[in-house]
Amino acid sequence: MTLRLVQTLKVKSKMFYQPKDDHTLKYNPFAAIVTPRPIGWISTRGKDGIDNLAPYSFFNAVANDPPQVMFSSTSQKPGRHLGKDSVANIDQTEVFCINIVEYAMRDLMNATSHPDPEGGDEFSHANIEREECRTIACSRVAAAPATLECKLSQIVKLDGDHNLMIIGKVTGIHLRDNCIKDGIFDVTSFQPLSRLGYRDYARVTDVFSLKRPNQ
Repeated sequence: MTLRLVQTLKVKSKMFYQPKDDHTLKYNPFAAIVTPRPIGWISTRGKDGIDNLAPYSFFNAVANDPPQVMFSSTSQKPGRHLGKDSVANIDQTEVFCINIVEYAMRDLMNATSHPDPEGGDEFSHANIEREECRTIACSRVAAAPATLECKLSQIVKLDGDHNLMIIGKVTGIHLRDNCIKDGIFDVTSFQPLSRLGYRDYARVTDVFSLKRPNQ
């Protein structure tokens, strides 16, 4: 006999609005609803050989075999092809690198969110050590817990003036040695940083496991 656990939740009144209308709140709540979101610290290299590094919180893995990832760019740098330096570089070179952000790197990550002039090298500006990737011509954050080297699959134009989704296939994976424990990549060893809403972030400190019902 299978025991079914039923949790009863008392429904309370809820605010409702349509995105096409004004939500009446002080700040737009959408980005604070879909949380936590992992942060993709995207490194690219321009045709001129200059490296770029910028964080994106609309980021995730989308497939496992072969491994594929996506991130979205949602703003415009004046006069910049395809909105931002990262996307413009990817469009030219068809490669990019995703560096995973840990809590200890929060200030460095935040420093690279500053809008530098076109062609700015955030690795140098934020004093971040870089190493060359193995399968693509691009720099990676040397100390990152993990890095995904990617080749561009497609750039998808989304609804809206400056919304672009970049999808890539992972061609190389770097794992920091001290993050591998008992044969697994242990996220508790480095406390992944996640984006909440507004100016809020969170770090992963507590992990628990659940067995699927058919296991």
